[in-house]
Amino acid sequence: MNARRGIVWRTVVIAVVGLVTISPLYWMLAVAFSTRAELLGGGALRLWPREVTLENFERVFSSFPVATWFSNSVAISLVVMVLSVSTSLLAGYAFSHLRFRGSTALFFVALATIVLPVQVIMVGLFRIITETNLYGTYWAVILPTTANAFGLFLARQFLQGIPRELIEAARLDGAGHLTTFVRIVLPLARPLIAVLAFMSLLSSWNDFAWPLIALRENRLFTLPIGLLYLQGQANSDYGATMAFALVNIVPIALVFLLFQRYFIAGFARSGIR
Repeated sequence: MNARRGIVWRTVVIAVVGLVTISPLYWMLAVAFSTRAELLGGGALRLWPREVTLENFERVFSSFPVATWFSNSVAISLVVMVLSVSTSLLAGYAFSHLRFRGSTALFFVALATIVLPVQVIMVGLFRIITETNLYGTYWAVILPTTANAFGLFLARQFLQGIPRELIEAARLDGAGHLTTFVRIVLPLARPLIAVLAFMSLLSSWNDFAWPLIALRENRLFTLPIGLLYLQGQANSDYGATMAFALVNIVPIALVFLLFQRYFIAGFARSGIR
């Protein structure tokens, strides 16, 4: 009996937490598909609009270069993902299976950078990109985000679980470090790659503060900056704002839903609980 009550209470708690979590997304959907007249009518709020319409999306796409901003976000996020995953895997392999002087101290120094918010290093980064003539280009956004301390930590934790005997056997067969990494480590690290790829993609896709500083032309904006620009142009057009926000959220949500089992497996095998 007590066990049943426990299950019931856990189910109720999970349901309540789920409703609280999903309610902002639900209201975003409701507002995005509502007519402008209904939103400005001043009547009582409804759980779902009387008339479902796409006029908010049409207004957003006709008034702003959303397709360009979307392609900018995709291009920057994909490049950052490839470079970030590559650096995390290579560094994780070095810290987990190679022995060199100062490796432990260097790892903890790299790990300490997790606590540094981007606002602390913005001035230094800005000076670097201006002196290297990268200001106002995609590379000004991409290059500072290619090394990720948390990704390094995950990679090291995961790769430490690969039996050292496999690495040593490959070395005895004459394989170099690069061959060992490509033929032995990478096939065993697929769950880790999925986790690192999604984390990097999510971080880059939603990044706002640094791209806002590093990009100066409208045609180079990403979706988060575009959303701010839209709010400045139409601050009372809630339907258009929510429609634009959905365009920003839906792609990354679909990626997570399609590959969530790989993310869960990667976190589980990385020792993160």
